[in-house]
Amino acid sequence: MTESFSAPNIVIINTRAANVHSVDKALRKVGANPVITSDPKELASADAAVLPGVGASDSVMTALNSLGLTDPVKQFAASGRPLLCICVGLQVLFNSSEEGDLPGLGLVQGSVKLIPLGMKDKLGNNMKVPHIGWNEVHFTDGKSERNPIFKGIPQGSHFYFVHSYRCVPDEQSEVAATANYGVEVCAAVVRGNVVGTQFHPEKSGSIGLQIYKNFFELTLSTQN
Repeated sequence: MTESFSAPNIVIINTRAANVHSVDKALRKVGANPVITSDPKELASADAAVLPGVGASDSVMTALNSLGLTDPVKQFAASGRPLLCICVGLQVLFNSSEEGDLPGLGLVQGSVKLIPLGMKDKLGNNMKVPHIGWNEVHFTDGKSERNPIFKGIPQGSHFYFVHSYRCVPDEQSEVAATANYGVEVCAAVVRGNVVGTQFHPEKSGSIGLQIYKNFFELTLSTQN
């Protein structure tokens, strides 16, 4: 008798301040069957979760607070289950941001700062803020030490960024990847089961889909 397959319950946290449908589409392409929700109870029962975000950090935190999701997200992170945070979803993991007044989730110690204005590239051209477009990403750990979500991603892969602020963790060991945009940009953070990317995997073609595939496979391997 073959053992029945139980698909993992992956939720996409809908703060109403993110393009959750593009994340949903990417996860479905790699075989997942996610649920888009703003319900704390659905988050609590999930095997894994994705926290996307666009726009401003205060908008995301206002939504999390008003929807009663702030503490449930913190509890989910503390549970050890996979949590993937994207763009502003990464930024609200930190204690504070120069972008707004509201405190972040404080799941990663550090702050979020404006990318310096007035920088010039190697040709002397003005570098625009926000940082929009493809950029090369350098992983800080060797292949054998890399978080499973980044398995099989070649060093120097290009991902798509859209942001004006950059994360500055207190602990350099939590920086999983960097990019350069006049200054070093923290492209990804790993703190235990919590992984955040400043870039958008769902907008980064096949290499971005690999991250969602890895996330799905990690969830399969860790679900109860």
